[in-house]
Amino acid sequence: MGIQITPSILNADPAALGAELARIGSADWVHVDVMDNHFVPNLTFGPAMVEALARSTDLPLDAHLMIDDADRNAAAYVEAGAGSVTFHVEAARAPVRLAREIRSAGARASMALRPATPVEPYEELLPELDMLLIMTVEPGFGGQTFLDLCLPKIRTARRLMERHGVQTWLQVDGGVSLETIERCAEAGADVFVAGSAVYSADDPDAMVAELRARAQAVSPPS
Repeated sequence: MGIQITPSILNADPAALGAELARIGSADWVHVDVMDNHFVPNLTFGPAMVEALARSTDLPLDAHLMIDDADRNAAAYVEAGAGSVTFHVEAARAPVRLAREIRSAGARASMALRPATPVEPYEELLPELDMLLIMTVEPGFGGQTFLDLCLPKIRTARRLMERHGVQTWLQVDGGVSLETIERCAEAGADVFVAGSAVYSADDPDAMVAELRARAQAVSPPS
């Protein structure tokens, strides 16, 4: 599978998202941060916007649901065109059932953990997931500083995945930049969400390539 770079459009120009997507043509996915102003103190995109984005790009969409009642609402994002749907375990009543429902609807199922949520209690869920997301900032706003205290959790998650022999992707989201991506890759992450780093660059697509190269240079052999 290798290293994947997933720019977050939370940091893009909201008035020109179609053009902003065209600036990251070499990305692997487009990360869409869905916030409901309840689970996190911010309000962003809903299913209608995901559907519009899906019509605007050939890149697959990675919908990150930072919302309450993920069990009831996740299916709407698959129907809207997301190729991957991430729910927060803190907001899911039945995470195994939810992951299976997302998969059966035709999308990749991913589960996210806030910085203070340990990964060990969810070890047995790993075979049910296509991706595990370790948040490296508190979810809710872009542009936050990377939390180094999350690096041991990334290492633990990678070790648990190897123990179970699963092909689950390990994503990190929050403060990913040229200064931090190598630490994340060394710890075992292979999918990287980068918002500010990409869209503050003069050439966002060139930044995607540079981030990928940095991660590939230190990524443990698969």
